[in-house]
Amino acid sequence: MIDQATIEEFKANLRGQLIQPGDEGYDEACKIYNAMIDRRPGLIARCADVADVMAAVNIARENDLLVAIRGGGHNGPGLGTCDDGLVIDMSAIKYTRVDPQASTVQVGGGCTWGDVDHATHAFGLATPSGIVSTTGVGGLTLGGGHGYLTCKYGLTIDNLLSADMVLADGSFVTVSAEENQDLFWAIRGGGGNFGVVTEFRFQLHPVHTIVGGPTLWHQEQATEAMRWFRDFMQQAPENLYGFFAIMTVPPGPPFPEELHMKKMCGVVWCYTGPESEAEAVFQPVKEFGPPAMYGIQPMPYPALQGAFDALYPPGMHWYWKGDFFNELTDEAIDLHVKHGFEMPSWQSAMHLYPIDGKPNQVGPDDTPWGHRQAKWSEVIVGVDSDPANTEAISTWAKEYWEALHPHSAGGAYVNFMMEEGEDRVKATYGSNYKRLVAIKQKYDPANLFRVNQNIRPAG
Repeated sequence: MIDQATIEEFKANLRGQLIQPGDEGYDEACKIYNAMIDRRPGLIARCADVADVMAAVNIARENDLLVAIRGGGHNGPGLGTCDDGLVIDMSAIKYTRVDPQASTVQVGGGCTWGDVDHATHAFGLATPSGIVSTTGVGGLTLGGGHGYLTCKYGLTIDNLLSADMVLADGSFVTVSAEENQDLFWAIRGGGGNFGVVTEFRFQLHPVHTIVGGPTLWHQEQATEAMRWFRDFMQQAPENLYGFFAIMTVPPGPPFPEELHMKKMCGVVWCYTGPESEAEAVFQPVKEFGPPAMYGIQPMPYPALQGAFDALYPPGMHWYWKGDFFNELTDEAIDLHVKHGFEMPSWQSAMHLYPIDGKPNQVGPDDTPWGHRQAKWSEVIVGVDSDPANTEAISTWAKEYWEALHPHSAGGAYVNFMMEEGEDRVKATYGSNYKRLVAIKQKYDPANLFRVNQNIRPAG
């Protein structure tokens, strides 16, 4: 409970907006990306700047409020919101500043990756992120971050140069390799456990026009296609990235009408090398099968990054599960084919992302992301617009995951987890977990920041 006078004082001092139950716009402000999650906060502080964030952290700590941090609101288990407590909503802290000479970008805590790509593309630059441009920068980064540029340029955390943070005591710090090194280590994979990150600064790389897009094969070719993909990617140049998908073909462009709503498998490709060499690089792809659809073409990098946005708009019901894999065995491939094509809705899918190359060159204790030896990151997503199908999509994802988990590296990717409990959080970090606990104890001993994949303080 918090008295009304305290609330009114907080509201008067905010440069942003304080939204409460009964206010106009409250229901809309409660919405997050995953409509399966419906929580009703007591207060939503839509912060305008860092000072607002500091004030919000202070009022939460001083009044023992449950606090959730929202950046892009894209989190699967809905950890950017809570019941009854305070949501610190940074969606209005949205800005980017590119330094083309240093090849860096400063990014406000409320930005999405679409905001970043728009800003950096004008300079022919990009940094590794995910595969959906509506994803929030904060959540993806703090959990690790992998996508189209990962094999060549590393994880998102490998390109994080510094961050501005508000800590549990309300103080403001900058973390980097030169200052507050323990915190800088912790946030590169340790999630939102250590404070509210209000700004990120990333290293950028030369990326402008890529050659990429989807190739599709029929369901009966799936086993052979997945084995071919596994072997081909082991020999592929670092400029070539592709993730494997078991999917239903969306009913719209760029997919040909005769394939619409068919269950198929495919790869979404991204080649960042010289366009003049692309034809030779993709020749083996064109020849295998051959594909039922060959949609590879030059395009601006942000066009590929945003290609799934319309397929997965906010307000769908989601349940996802993920794992890392050191190898993709024939037995695992058989299980993928068996369970993948039992998808309960046309938007449900399995994606298998390569994460070797540059990420494997970083030591397992250099960041909390401990699975530096892993070659693949799998996500199984049950997705539907109809809340009546929540159980069906959840059951499929869980059973599929349980079948493949014995073949996994035994860990977890924090960004592909629902609320799965402390054991799975520990499995995420492995031998780095104790160090994270000690840093949590130092900076957040009361566990104020606990609406997350929580690392509990030692005390």
